[in-house]
Amino acid sequence: MLGSVLPFSEEVADRVSEYCETRSTPITETLQKHWEDTRTKFSDADKMSSRLQGAWMIFTARDRKPKRVLEVGCYSGYSALAWYEGTKATKAEIVTLELSPKMIAASREAFKKYGAEDRVKLVEGPADQTLQALTGEFDLIFVDANKDGYEGYIKTILDQKLLSPDGIVLCDNVFARGLTIGADCAPWVNDHVRPYWLACGQALDGFSTRLVQDERVDVVVLPVFDGISQIRWKGT
Repeated sequence: MLGSVLPFSEEVADRVSEYCETRSTPITETLQKHWEDTRTKFSDADKMSSRLQGAWMIFTARDRKPKRVLEVGCYSGYSALAWYEGTKATKAEIVTLELSPKMIAASREAFKKYGAEDRVKLVEGPADQTLQALTGEFDLIFVDANKDGYEGYIKTILDQKLLSPDGIVLCDNVFARGLTIGADCAPWVNDHVRPYWLACGQALDGFSTRLVQDERVDVVVLPVFDGISQIRWKGT
């Protein structure tokens, strides 16, 4: 196959997603319950990763065996719980950042309920300020926060050398529902949220365009989920 993306229709894409999920190692019952609870409690639950993406997080963490994980953007704690599950062997420290008081409360409740407080540390406040204050290196960094902040977050991560020599940064939603690629690429995005995602797409296009020009890192943008950028130090 010379291309990189199969030309799925929206309906077929849903079938493919279901196919992948049912033929992948499922997330734990605990994570499944938290996913369902978040989906029913919050009107903006589409900000949460899918169940398949949760399975990918667990797989990735088990494969890379990080000792420290940093997450920029916690939301309800679903992804932090996935990193927690995936790092049981390494007993990794997980530091997750969140600004919203509502989501801070939801995440703290989840971490307590599912017994993850022993390794998950939730840091409250603006991520740009928190990143400036962090010390040490992280082996896996997951960025899933306000999209207009990605460029600044990654700059700080690289400038502060928060990424370990063999570590990896994973940036989520770099496609902005498809609108990063073009305004005509996501006809299914309704008019209520389209202006928001259009602005996100413009910010993320600038971020990705400038990031690949940074001589310190290698970057691969993958057409999975809502677009994932993988970043690592060049030459490591």
